[in-house]
Amino acid sequence: MQFICDAPGQKSWFRIETEGEAILESQIMSHAVEKHFRQAWDAATASYRPTASSLIEQNIGLKAHVQRTMPMFLTLRDAEGNGLATAMLPPGGHPDPSFKIIIVGPENKDPYPDHTEAIGKLGEHFGLNLDRNQCYPYSVTRPSWR
Repeated sequence: MQFICDAPGQKSWFRIETEGEAILESQIMSHAVEKHFRQAWDAATASYRPTASSLIEQNIGLKAHVQRTMPMFLTLRDAEGNGLATAMLPPGGHPDPSFKIIIVGPENKDPYPDHTEAIGKLGEHFGLNLDRNQCYPYSVTRPSWR
């Protein structure tokens, strides 16, 4: 996992970078982020077009391409490493009005009552509005991580 930023209350946001980390996040949080991570990874790798013609060099830019094009999956952890919330942001964390940001807590519960400040810090870090009504899928009719 890659450290992203600290949040109030001895909490930190980390980027989920591998399928193994996504599987662990699903287990810790009792939701299906691993499925969404895998789908995004597969779509990003399918869109990769190598610039090198040599078979050995073809995948040199794959990891950078995947990180640039797939949504960012993040986890909020406390000082003991406990999972508190999971977020899916637009690729690169750049604002994209067509992208549906999702932020959920354990078992897809609402993370905002306990972690509003930490979520706000993540939004501040990326310049995103992470309003509960737009990001928590059960506050309005939106697809969820089930």
